Amino acid sequence: MLEYSTPLRIHSPEQSNITDLLLRHANSAANPALFSKPQPDGNWQNVTASQFAADAGAIAKGFIAKGIEPGGRIGLMARTKYEWTLVDFAIWFAGCVTVPIYETSSPAQVAWILGDSGAHAIVVESPNHENVVRQAVHQEQLETVEHVWQFEGGLDELREAGKSVDDEQLEARRSAAGLRDLATIIYTSGTTGRPKGCELTHGNFVELAENAVAELPEAVYPGASTIMFLPLAHVFARYISVVNVAAACRTGHTQDVKHLLEDLQSFKPNFILAVPRVFEKVYNSAMLKAEDAGKGKIFHAAADTAVAYSRAEQEGKVPLGLKLKHKLFDVLVYSKLRTAMGGNVRHAVSGGGPLGERLGHFFHGIGLTVLEGYGLTETTAPVTVNTLKKIKIGTVGKPLPGNAVRISADGEILAKGICVMRGYYNRPELQEESFTDGWFHTGDIGELDEDGFLRITGRKKEIIVTASGKNVVPALLEDQIRADALVSQCVVLGDNRPFISALITLDPEAVPGWLERHQQNKAMPMDEVVRLDQVRESLQKLIDKANESVSRAEQIKEFRIVEQDFTEESGHLTPSMKIKRAKVLSDFESVVEEIYSKPRA
Repeated sequence: MLEYSTPLRIHSPEQSNITDLLLRHANSAANPALFSKPQPDGNWQNVTASQFAADAGAIAKGFIAKGIEPGGRIGLMARTKYEWTLVDFAIWFAGCVTVPIYETSSPAQVAWILGDSGAHAIVVESPNHENVVRQAVHQEQLETVEHVWQFEGGLDELREAGKSVDDEQLEARRSAAGLRDLATIIYTSGTTGRPKGCELTHGNFVELAENAVAELPEAVYPGASTIMFLPLAHVFARYISVVNVAAACRTGHTQDVKHLLEDLQSFKPNFILAVPRVFEKVYNSAMLKAEDAGKGKIFHAAADTAVAYSRAEQEGKVPLGLKLKHKLFDVLVYSKLRTAMGGNVRHAVSGGGPLGERLGHFFHGIGLTVLEGYGLTETTAPVTVNTLKKIKIGTVGKPLPGNAVRISADGEILAKGICVMRGYYNRPELQEESFTDGWFHTGDIGELDEDGFLRITGRKKEIIVTASGKNVVPALLEDQIRADALVSQCVVLGDNRPFISALITLDPEAVPGWLERHQQNKAMPMDEVVRLDQVRESLQKLIDKANESVSRAEQIKEFRIVEQDFTEESGHLTPSMKIKRAKVLSDFESVVEEIYSKPRA
């Protein structure tokens, strides 16, 4: 199949915007709790729709009192916390446009985003963030940035200033925007070049949220709850925040993933959202914990059973023997994993990259169905998603209502519909390059099956063409190797080279336990670990297994273990945990050259 579309289910009023999703609950008799704030004693304090709307309105009045005009850009830079979403809605109540900035951004990145967007003000979380902003403003002489407010103190200043603005003025500003008006400019974190500002409208969020709620009633419904730990500057978390408001779900926030486990256990969410690396970490942590306790064989048998059970269930028939084994392991293993995640989690939404079929079947087999979806910043997050009624593990689902997917002649995925952005801000020259007859070029490659389910096979720009002209999709190999607990990152190389190779980094958290299980000193420095024969042999086995899934010309012939991990801090990962391939190749050029200059046996 080369094209598949899903008809729109919910038609939103043309003169409506994101704030209307909130007000319909705030003005209802039910007035549900839409948020919960963590308290020092470990409990959570609920915030009703009306309380949230009133506070967002009070802060919005402050923006108006400070002279920010309708359509004015306001930056937002903070960790994932309640105040992030509160300020986001306050900006929309004031009829303004939010410009999110990752809280890990450098002064140069902040300067580019504030300058390119023409932001008049910015709200930040901490003094450290304000220092970064002040540096950016000073270095680039950004005269348009007139205000910098911190959460602590700054929000109260806005609330106080806003007392001079009446309700009628606020309502006029709030209700002025319609579906086609700009809601936010999100700058892609970018694996190459300067970030591009994606213009997303109120309609992108409203229509996509309303139709997702209609399509996924078993997963997002009034009273359901989730805990947010992904960065809200990323479109995936931001979109889910709007979906939760639309569906009257309750959202908690955890700003430090180190506390995620205890927050999951105290909050007890019904569903979670994460990028694939988080699910890999959950699986690997559970496996390593079992192995350290001498229960590795039980865990691996339980994992194999979960995968087999899920596959059999998908095919429509589970043998009795497998059912009994599954029931036994549910008591011994699966129930404990579910309890560790709070005990109530039954669904998870995964995006930002391919999850991998085995992991998808594992989680489904333990009673946690991962609904894998696909999208980009340019598509307001999801174009497609698996639903509980229509799921094919290993795919990213069918287009959400109002969206369509087409596969071009060269295999590129094209997208069209309510999810697709208006365009790139200040970059009209990219319009022709990015769109063909209304279809957006995603840059990813994939295929549609006979039922309209999309499978992602790689990234168009990352396809490696070897010296002999063989096309290689690196993700097919990278995902399999990275799934191992010992591995942190894997980058497959070989463009214009005679053969395929790879750079591999080790997971610092997994290394000590691995060393101990292999009768080595668990405190061994990383520069010694990467030279261990046992480590090389273990990685070679992983590579040999991954090589079985591709042709001989696509197989990894050489690899090197890199001592330094590829992280966001090192500049090798984007905030959404995607590899900056060009940066890796540049920084490790000498290692790559050594691979290809060495004579091969």
